[in-house]
Amino acid sequence: MVLDSSLLLFPVLSLAVGGYVLTRIHRLNNDTLVKVIVDFLMPLLIFHSLYTSDISHGTVLELAGVTTFVVGSLTVLAWAYCRLVGVDAKGLIPPVIFMNSGFLGIPLMQLWGGAAAMNLIVVYDQIQTIYIFTLGLVIITGGVSARGALDVLNSPILWSIFFGFAFRFLRIPLPDVILKTASFGGAAATPLAALTLGVTLGSTRFHFDRHLFAAVTLRFVAGFLCGWVGAELFGLSGMSRTVVLVASSLPTAVFTSVLPLRYGVKADFAGTMVVVTTTAGIVTIPLAFRIAAML
Repeated sequence: MVLDSSLLLFPVLSLAVGGYVLTRIHRLNNDTLVKVIVDFLMPLLIFHSLYTSDISHGTVLELAGVTTFVVGSLTVLAWAYCRLVGVDAKGLIPPVIFMNSGFLGIPLMQLWGGAAAMNLIVVYDQIQTIYIFTLGLVIITGGVSARGALDVLNSPILWSIFFGFAFRFLRIPLPDVILKTASFGGAAATPLAALTLGVTLGSTRFHFDRHLFAAVTLRFVAGFLCGWVGAELFGLSGMSRTVVLVASSLPTAVFTSVLPLRYGVKADFAGTMVVVTTTAGIVTIPLAFRIAAML
């Protein structure tokens, strides 16, 4: 069931390395790349994947429930750690509770299980995206704000999630040319996302301290365990179960090193988490696939 791990990760890692090398040779604007993916290509991919997906309504609700459980459980664990050791929650909690289920997870699952696995993680990722732009902003800014509410309303990704689910559940027909356009544009999202991941890593300023090991452990180990408990609670099996277990223990989301900068919050810790966990993912991702196959 599990493909050779090195071959599975090779295309994603190759594009990420390519992005890292390019950013060392040329001056690539990381913000522009992220905006192209997040505000244009990824919404096309999300809308097309949700609209054309054959995932049942029940599976969507199960994935939403598991994602909520994973994010909620990790938030409690990370918050407890911050209170115990007296570390700033704004910097530590987001990179622990939010995983790279989009830039890394979508192309990874597409390579592993094709469109079926990709559609599953797209749902998982989009539920998490809702929490990034709601719970994440509350944590980063220290409370609910008008600016945060406007960012939510102005996010093309969230609107693509809404319309993707709405058009699918309401069975609203769309011209074939629109679906082909969304498919054509969305197909560029995953490889460019992998490339941009490398560009992001190349521009990250490292920040190591004694809390990094604990945060990495929470991201990988606690993430996998929360995914496993959630899968048990919601009765997931087969491909859905594997996708949830692996997705829950993926490296830190790139967004956690981008969003804080918009609100004047230092992102050195989150950026370091992205670099460290992504590098460690060469080992942890194949391990997560193998353990998931045994459970």
